[in-house]
Amino acid sequence: MGKAKRTGARRQVHKAPAGAFGGPGKTNPNPFEVKVNRQKFQILGRKTRHDVGLPGVSRARAIKKRTQTLLKEYKERNKSNVFTDKRFGEYNSNISPEEKMMKRFALEQQRYHEKKNIYNLNEDEELTHYGQSLADIEKHNDIVDSDSDTEDRGALSAELTASHFGGGVHKNSSQKEGEDGDKPKTRKELIEELIAKSKQEKRERQAQREDALELTEKLDQDWKEIQILLSRKSKKSENKEKKEKPQPDAYDMMVRELGFEMKAQPSNRMKTEEELAKEEQEKLRKLEAERLRRMLGKDEHENKKKPKHTSADDLNDGFILDKDDRRLLSYKDGKMNIEDAQEEQSKGADGQENDQKEEEDESEEEGEDGESCEDPDESDGPDSHSDLESSAETEEEDETPKKEQRQTPGGKSPKEAQKAQKAAAAELPYVFAAPESFEELKFLLSGRSMEEQLLVVERIQKCNHPSLAVGNKAKLEKLFGFLLQYIGDLATDSTPDLKTIDKLVVHLYNLCQMFPESASDAIRFVLRDAMHEMEEMIETKGRAAFPGLDVLIYLKITGLLFPTSDFWHPVVTPALICMSQMLTKCPVTSLRDVVKGLFVCCLFLEYVSLSRRFVPELLNFLLGILYIATPNKKSQGSTLVHPFRALGKNSELLVVSDKADVTTWQRGSLPLHWANRQSTLTATEANHTRLSCVASCLSLLKHCVLMYSALPSFHAIVTPHQALLAEHLARSLPQELQELSRSILSEVESQKQHCPPLICEKSKPVPLKQFTPRLVKVLEFGRKQGSSKEEQERKRLIHKHKREFKGAVREIRKDNQFLARMQLSEIMERDAERKRKVKQLFNSLATQEGEWKALKRKKFKK
Repeated sequence: MGKAKRTGARRQVHKAPAGAFGGPGKTNPNPFEVKVNRQKFQILGRKTRHDVGLPGVSRARAIKKRTQTLLKEYKERNKSNVFTDKRFGEYNSNISPEEKMMKRFALEQQRYHEKKNIYNLNEDEELTHYGQSLADIEKHNDIVDSDSDTEDRGALSAELTASHFGGGVHKNSSQKEGEDGDKPKTRKELIEELIAKSKQEKRERQAQREDALELTEKLDQDWKEIQILLSRKSKKSENKEKKEKPQPDAYDMMVRELGFEMKAQPSNRMKTEEELAKEEQEKLRKLEAERLRRMLGKDEHENKKKPKHTSADDLNDGFILDKDDRRLLSYKDGKMNIEDAQEEQSKGADGQENDQKEEEDESEEEGEDGESCEDPDESDGPDSHSDLESSAETEEEDETPKKEQRQTPGGKSPKEAQKAQKAAAAELPYVFAAPESFEELKFLLSGRSMEEQLLVVERIQKCNHPSLAVGNKAKLEKLFGFLLQYIGDLATDSTPDLKTIDKLVVHLYNLCQMFPESASDAIRFVLRDAMHEMEEMIETKGRAAFPGLDVLIYLKITGLLFPTSDFWHPVVTPALICMSQMLTKCPVTSLRDVVKGLFVCCLFLEYVSLSRRFVPELLNFLLGILYIATPNKKSQGSTLVHPFRALGKNSELLVVSDKADVTTWQRGSLPLHWANRQSTLTATEANHTRLSCVASCLSLLKHCVLMYSALPSFHAIVTPHQALLAEHLARSLPQELQELSRSILSEVESQKQHCPPLICEKSKPVPLKQFTPRLVKVLEFGRKQGSSKEEQERKRLIHKHKREFKGAVREIRKDNQFLARMQLSEIMERDAERKRKVKQLFNSLATQEGEWKALKRKKFKK
């Protein structure tokens, strides 16, 4: 107890009484707790943080600032409109209401009487009268009525002034009273007289104005008549005006020319692919119907209505006698027979009606069938003699059977009709059904010329377009495979028809564009069969021969139908592999193999012309061809790659020893049909073929040098074989071949300097370990180490950014804590309000329940 009392007494000692350091009721802080941050020097423009205050004052300030800003935004977070009260001192509690009103009134007066120009000392305040400026009133800018007279504007009559301002009424009344002796008029009567007088004056002014307008109009008309006479000018003035007219500029002339140009007329819309295909099909059907009609010998003019004979007395007035009303007189038993005549007339009329119906039906059938392909001049020309035929039919009805035996209905002889039928039968049909098998296609194309074959294929495509029927797509997909097979048959013949194959490739391209997936499947199937045959031959015989001309043509077609520059393609990539297998696994045993190999090399160059893909098989084959074209292999240091051999039966296959054949050789292209040639060649033809093969090989090698000259791998293959080209220069070959080999050597030598050989990169040698002491720089803490000015600025900015970042994070954290406290306080207030209302409800219910029970007891007692 004593200890507690002592502590309590000690606490009372430290308590300061109210008003110890200041006025009454104010608690001044302890001077020993006041924190003072002194500043040695005062620098202009620098924000100082040296302030004086108690511990916790800054926290209270921060809370107050957040209450005014952050809490206000939090409360208005879901409000779209904000009402800002800009009244002076509305939220300032230190100003009394009277002071607020006085200050507001002073501000309003200051706004009205503010000077427009602060440098104008003579400017006075603007005085007003009933809201209008006195300066504007003094200007007398009154609105004048349009009907009032302009001359008497602003002048007041004596009667008006007397009536409005007084003094005149009594004077006038006294005068009139003395003159007339009547009673004076009242003010009302005088005003009415004034009004009537002003209206009369107004009518008179209006009449004067109308008279003036009529006079001015009359003067204008008279002036126009005089002006016509005055408008005649002398020739000199007219010539001056002509001279003064400026000549049109080039731009003005161009604009006028463009205005007179023809406007573009709207053309018909472009038809879709389906509409064009339908039109082509209908056209072919009409032509086929005409051909069948000509083949059967039917005349074109049978169904046409022949023109009737017109006499010279015809007036061409459109009057036609439909029936003959004349009656034949006949007597029976002495009386005129009228019934027979009526029956004959009715029969004749029925016959004419039937003839007219037949003619109308025939004309409708002709309209449905369409127009014929023959010229209309043949039917309506001067040789038709339609009028003579009609007269002959009417006059000589008995001789018609004889004439029908001699002439056909069209007026042609039987021999001419037979010739026309034969020509129509030999003519190519216009409508073809899509073939269901290769035999049907071969039957349609065999025995026909190249133009007819192309027409047949074209008409098959037009008659079976995919947009015309549902199953036409599958039919044309099959047609692509059948055409490939037919091209293979043409290529395997003893005399291959390369021109027809060249023209059929166009139709293959069109079908490939329509059905790319089925076309790629068909090409891959053909190439797969060729590769399987080659592999089977290698397994059975140990070596494979070059494939036939059909496979080579398939490879050529592949490069035309599909893109060859892709990195990988489902059709082109297998074709490249197939060609590389041919050049590496098929040995060269004859001149036909050389021709086939060079053709494959040409295909390789066509395939890689855009992508410039390096093909080592191509270079090895060309160098092998040069190897077998030179003798004395032992002196050369070049190495060969399979399928070529250094020594053997075919090691000198292309060597030409006859100088006479060398001099008579002329350079030309190698025909492709030599690849299937079975007949033996003479010695001179064989030597010429060998020289043509060497020339083709050198030209292909030159293309490779121009394409691959920048690749080191190319030089790695070609450089060891430079002796072969030098050997060709040393031999007695034609001048063209020597120039080719010389240009190739020069290209290789020039590009060799730019392309050094591939070598491994030299790595930096690893140094030996040395036992030297490692010097560590001692850092002086508390000081900034010496560095450049930029480095010091960078470090200062980094330090400032870090400090500001930490301060921002700290403020954001405090803001979040403040908002959390406010939200918690709102929740607590809502809960307390809810509890209070619930408690109040329970109390009201309890009182109601007590009252109800009390009433119940009273009723029970009663």
